[in-house]
Amino acid sequence: MMKQLALLIFFAVLTLCGRAQTNPTETLEDTTINPGRTIIVNGDEILEPDVDDNLDNLLSIWYLQRALRDTADTDYNLDQDVPIADLPDSIYIERLKTMPTPIDLPYNHLVRNSIIYYTQRIPEKSEMILGLAQYYLPMVEEILDMYDMPLELRAMAIIESALNPRAVSRAKAKGMWQFMYRTALLYNLKINSYVDERLDPVAATHAAARYMKDLYGIFGDWSLAIAAYNCGAGNVNKAIRRSGGKRSYWDIYPYLPRETRGYVPNFVAACYLLEYYKQHRLQPKSVCMPAQIDTFQVTKMLHFEQVSEVIGISIDELRDFNPQYLHDIVPGTSAPYILNIPYEYTAQFAEKEQDIYGYKDSIYFNPNIIQHIARRGATAIAGDRSQLTHRIRPGETLGAIALQYGVKVSDLKYWNNLRSERIIAGKKLIVGSAAVKKQRKPAATATATAPSGSYIIHTVKSGESLFSIAERYDNITYYDLMKLNNYTKKSKIYPGDKIKIGKL
Repeated sequence: MMKQLALLIFFAVLTLCGRAQTNPTETLEDTTINPGRTIIVNGDEILEPDVDDNLDNLLSIWYLQRALRDTADTDYNLDQDVPIADLPDSIYIERLKTMPTPIDLPYNHLVRNSIIYYTQRIPEKSEMILGLAQYYLPMVEEILDMYDMPLELRAMAIIESALNPRAVSRAKAKGMWQFMYRTALLYNLKINSYVDERLDPVAATHAAARYMKDLYGIFGDWSLAIAAYNCGAGNVNKAIRRSGGKRSYWDIYPYLPRETRGYVPNFVAACYLLEYYKQHRLQPKSVCMPAQIDTFQVTKMLHFEQVSEVIGISIDELRDFNPQYLHDIVPGTSAPYILNIPYEYTAQFAEKEQDIYGYKDSIYFNPNIIQHIARRGATAIAGDRSQLTHRIRPGETLGAIALQYGVKVSDLKYWNNLRSERIIAGKKLIVGSAAVKKQRKPAATATATAPSGSYIIHTVKSGESLFSIAERYDNITYYDLMKLNNYTKKSKIYPGDKIKIGKL
């Protein structure tokens, strides 16, 4: 606990230092800030890959428990500077140039810092990733090839999840490819009380390949498509507009959300790691996964414990090969589902399949248990689908926030377990499902507005800039705000100023 607290304080200090060093023009470009994800390297602020969190999630996976326990206390001391690169820039440049790929793999100080992170700062964890890569990436490459996609896109699974099929982000993106709820449904991933195919490496990779193919169709550039996978096509298009129509990733880089700016450099570094890890004396950790997995189509209700007790396979193994089943149950009666089993258990399962279905079925599928699972699943899905939060600003009241999001005060109190209407500045409030529908309306996104004549008016708050205000509203850009309010690039705004956002 003390170690985690020390790390949190350290990253907070780094972030403050980075903001102090940023020039005024860059300050205007601030969008969403996630202090725990940025580090200062040689005076540059870059996104630190979310490897630590995703590898920590792997503690539940049986085949890496010992490996992680052995290296748990060997993390780098984050109080020290990032080490100097092992190699001169010329070698990194030459290696990236010789990688045959249709995706541009540039070299600059941001890419260099990301390569250093993977090869020098977290060598033990990089070796664990490389071990998982030997198991998962052949499957990923096969699927990418089916869609005629560059195989180098496999590296995206590393920066998304550290190849952890059970990874869950702070924003509730899930799985190896970190799909959000709505995007998952758009690409035909099943999500219900029993199943979340975002956690299925095979199904999620098919969805990710289709998503990336669509993004490339929109932008015609792999770097832009990769950036859009992280922040959405809308944010990339907004960055293109702000740059004056430029369509190179590095030209629109300053206009991208901050958490996306390090995404392409991290992608290049992950590609480099997969190709040149041996030259950095890194070796993949041994992953004791079976060489072959067989699949069975299940058309009845099946509990993992039924399988485990009849044929002797461990529950942990079944969970690791079938992470998409949320309650150890394959709900085969609603639709055919696949069960993955190591080859060594194939003959036993085929021989005793009917016995397995009937084994203690009245216990495992007791109606009360099924109803309880259904209620829990519905609650979880509703939360995944609609939860939106609002950070309370000084002077705001519960009534004003309710009005802003089009919900009732009583709902806010219920969703946030509030006994009174007293709220504290800086805290976050869940503003519920109704807010999601309201959020997309230009007049009611993210901050309170008030009509004045025929315009929506925004009252400037401390720390806001035209860039940050534009981020809060749909269908409005920084340049739109300047034009609508007769501002120039040298204009300054102050707390209390009234800014036109758009016509009612």
